[in-house]
Amino acid sequence: MSRHQFDLVMCLRPQGSHLGCLCDKCDGRCPICDSHNINMNNNTTNTKAFQPALKTVRICDNCSFGNANHSCIICNNPNATNKAYYCLECIKLEKNKDGCPKILNIGSNKIDRHFDTQN
Repeated sequence: MSRHQFDLVMCLRPQGSHLGCLCDKCDGRCPICDSHNINMNNNTTNTKAFQPALKTVRICDNCSFGNANHSCIICNNPNATNKAYYCLECIKLEKNKDGCPKILNIGSNKIDRHFDTQN
């Protein structure tokens, strides 16, 4: 999501001990590069040999405070239950060490779409 919409802002604070969650709509996406090449629940796109190499997403303490602990780190949906994982390319490029990947704003594209549908 952050690669396709340039107005989104990522947190990028130092990572904490809390795990990042994804909703059903965003499940299987890498939070950094937005690729759909991972799917841990169905194991259809990855073989079991690559699963130990995948790293779980850690978010900072500020992003996991209160009800935000169980919200989607990409779209802020409050009903997120699936664990978030980085893709293998982001792990190889060490983008998983940049910081907290939670999206802080919703972006102007979604705001414009909201007001366009009301008229």
